[in-house]
Order: sequence, then structure tokens, then C-alpha cells
Amino acid sequence: MARLLFGLGVAAVIFTIYAVADCAFFDRTRIRGLRRGWWIVVILFVPIIGPLLWFIIGRGRANRVGSARGRTLAPDDDAEFLRQLRADAAQDERIRRLEQELADLDDDDPAKPSKPGRSQGRAAGEVSSDGFDTGGDTLGTERKRPDAPDAPGEAGPSGRPNG
Repeated sequence: MARLLFGLGVAAVIFTIYAVADCAFFDRTRIRGLRRGWWIVVILFVPIIGPLLWFIIGRGRANRVGSARGRTLAPDDDAEFLRQLRADAAQDERIRRLEQELADLDDDDPAKPSKPGRSQGRAAGEVSSDGFDTGGDTLGTERKRPDAPDAPGEAGPSGRPNG
């Protein structure tokens, strides 16, 4: 009989500790009845009944998926979804227009004179003031030394093949 009472006492202590921990870490918006601190007092000072009251009354249920507040609508019935579609369509049209304008600006037709305000590049083979051939690159990023061979593998001024 003593073992049974000892086992029930241990079970009651474990149940109380679990109830206190559950109350302490439970979402504050779902606690019903009393405030969190008062629930902990009830759980600790009313043995066995306090934890039972917490699990039956104080611990609120989770929101159900199909409840009236969280119900889902079909896309054609959802005004927010339809507004987002219109905004997306308008943004797609704006992007298409901007891409078309950029493509028009990037057209480099040699028959047309270049537009004013744009930097004028050197012609192919023209040497800049520092003695480097820019190769017609308007930015000058692909500079080539005038004494370098034209193709890889040809012998340069040193006589070694270029690789």
C-alpha cells in the first residue's frame, strides 16, 4: 500500500510540474479564465485539482483550420488576391515597356549617327595617348599593347610563344 501511495505522490508531483511548465510557456493569448500568474498559483496550491482545472478550463484550444475567421476563399472570390493580380499585371507591363526602351537605346546601327551626350569611342586600331590600342572599345577595357602578337601562340618580341 505504501508503494502505491508513493507512486501516486510521484505521479502527482510530475503532473503538477508539467502543468506549471505548460502554463508558463503557453501562448498568452490562448489562456482562458485567469491570468498566467494566478493559474500558476492555483496549480501549485491546489494539488491535483489545480492542474486538472488548468488543462480543462485555462488552457485554450488552438484555432481550428476551418473556422469562420481563418476560412479560405477561392482565388476568384478573394478581393486581395484579385488586387494583387492587377498590381502584378501593371508591374509586368511597366517592366516590358522599360525593357523595350532599353532595347531601343542599345540598338547600335552603324548607319545611324550616335546620339548626342553619349561618349564617342575610338575607331578600331586607333592608338590612345598612352600608346595602347583600344580596339574600338568605347570603355577602353580591352586594351592591347601595340607590340603584342595578334593571336595566341605567335611569337612576341621576346621570341617566346604567347599562351
